[in-house]
Amino acid sequence: MAIFPRLFRRSPAVVAIGGGTGASGLLRGLKEHTDKLTAVVTVADDGGSSGRFRKEFGMLPPGDIRNCLAAMSDGGAALEKLFQYRFEEGDFKGHPFGNIFLAALTRVTGSFDAAVREANAILSVRGRVLPATTAKVSLVAEHADGTKTTGETLVGKVTKPVVRLGLRPEDAPAGADVVEAIESADLVLLGPGSLYTSVLPNLLIRDIRAALERTEAVVGYICNIMTQPGETQGFTAGRHAQVVIDHTAPGLIDFVVVNTGKVPPRLEAAYAAEGAAPVVADMDALNALPGGPRVLCADLVYADSVVRHHPGRLAELCLESYREVGRERARA
Repeated sequence: MAIFPRLFRRSPAVVAIGGGTGASGLLRGLKEHTDKLTAVVTVADDGGSSGRFRKEFGMLPPGDIRNCLAAMSDGGAALEKLFQYRFEEGDFKGHPFGNIFLAALTRVTGSFDAAVREANAILSVRGRVLPATTAKVSLVAEHADGTKTTGETLVGKVTKPVVRLGLRPEDAPAGADVVEAIESADLVLLGPGSLYTSVLPNLLIRDIRAALERTEAVVGYICNIMTQPGETQGFTAGRHAQVVIDHTAPGLIDFVVVNTGKVPPRLEAAYAAEGAAPVVADMDALNALPGGPRVLCADLVYADSVVRHHPGRLAELCLESYREVGRERARA
């Protein structure tokens, strides 16, 4: 382990904002390049095991936090496998061990925030994982017909287009350490992850949005490889990026990462059966985005039983983009 201080001496301070499996894949790639890594993770989840813990114990949902802790842990494959193990029978059926661990640690420490801090240490996390807020928040989606959908699970399933996404309560604060991490970062990455239920919920927190507007960091948005039934069905890469800009500010994003690799036909067919498809790289729309972010296209597909970003290729592309933008700023 003594090699790490020398290896990472000049590594950038990176903040990854998101949640879910998309964020955890990115974090696995980034932790090989920097130990100054902060994951800011959504706590709006209200479904599955996380929703049950939220309802029964009155705690914040642990699932996305668990995924990121496991991805950034230096505890080895066995510990990560244990943390992600999901019980298939009995009273614990459907619950991952990591969720139970975080629930117990919340009771022991007295707060979810303290539990996450302790979990960072126990799991030897390379960097740190932080909840976006310690307030109990819910998502509220507004639709073109004037109706609203409340709750992360329902927002993720609704088939009506979302005109605007909001949080309840609107004034949920971010932790001081979250704000400080963004303001002092060299690189901030938004996504990948479910657009309306993993990425945007973090950007709706006023303190986070304000910190993003103040930071001198290079900011990148990583577009998903696949659309999601209901949530982003039919969305192109340009539309994904435009929605992020609509919920932040033009000029905030310096670069957009878009996959142009091919999804294996067998998996494309499996996704199509569920109403999902590869996200189309509509270059005209991407090049016309407000603020003129650079568009980075690459084959980023990593496919086994599901389709996700290749952690190593994605991390390297983002870090090279950070260096290129930095060189351009230095010449300006």
